[in-house]
Amino acid sequence: MPINILIVDDETDFVDTLLKRFRIRKMPVTAASSGPEALQLMAGQNFDVVILDVRMPGMDGMEVLRQIKAKHPLTEVIMLTGHASLDAGMQGMGLGAYDYVLKPADFDELLDKVRRAGERKALNAKAHARD
Repeated sequence: MPINILIVDDETDFVDTLLKRFRIRKMPVTAASSGPEALQLMAGQNFDVVILDVRMPGMDGMEVLRQIKAKHPLTEVIMLTGHASLDAGMQGMGLGAYDYVLKPADFDELLDKVRRAGERKALNAKAHARD
């Protein structure tokens, strides 16, 4: 079953590269350039994994993460963080993020984490459905 991915980052070149690389692997992927845009997309579509940048203008990644976890608790979130904000990645995990990746992201590492997060989401959804 394909993993439906949402990338939330304001760096267009980075997002375009990720979109191409996921699409080459036939993975359904959507992009948002801001937190509010991401939350709006999530209101109308089910995403399994969100790749979320910590630093964005306006609503930062931590606030977006809080809102995702409040409204879509089964959605797995992978935080993107720069070396200078490594603490933010750890903080994100404390708020319910699945994992974090340092920028510039190694695509194979990110892909592996997306696949594992997608598997976890599927298992959690099955367990939740039985409850």
